[in-house]
Amino acid sequence: MPMMRRARVSDHRTLADCAHRWCGGSPSSAATRGPSSPLPRLYLQFFAGTSLVAEDSTGVKAFLVGFHSADDDEDSFVHFVGVDPALRGRGLGRGLYTAFFERAAEAGRREVRAVVEPGNDGAVAFHRALGFSVVGGDHEVDGVPVHRDYDGPGQDRVCFRRRIGPEGA
Repeated sequence: MPMMRRARVSDHRTLADCAHRWCGGSPSSAATRGPSSPLPRLYLQFFAGTSLVAEDSTGVKAFLVGFHSADDDEDSFVHFVGVDPALRGRGLGRGLYTAFFERAAEAGRREVRAVVEPGNDGAVAFHRALGFSVVGGDHEVDGVPVHRDYDGPGQDRVCFRRRIGPEGA
């Protein structure tokens, strides 16, 4: 089983490559993001301490990039989660989220938020299975509330929130 550790700035190239290889095949990613990376360096430059990497002797197997809100000291946000497709369904993503929930609660946070692209049914189901609730949007795609232009023109997102800590655990 892979060991979990805090991310480091020096992980950026490896994690960006994993994100591209593991998630780059999404048609909606290519259409909405173009050639830019879903994992800009700034996330590890400024939030490595709240991000996690699962690896073994052969390399990175999964990672979670998240941070605590600077504007709302009750919120944390998961920006990106990547799991090697060959290892999905084995609990790596759940383990990363669980560790992030615990660390966020220890930092006094009471809620974790996340977003995914509409039509990514696996990610929507995964977040619901982790106890996230879908936040109502201004549009629906396949019966799921969506926030239009959330990340810019044409970049709609399904928004999630999950209570953590004593009353949300």
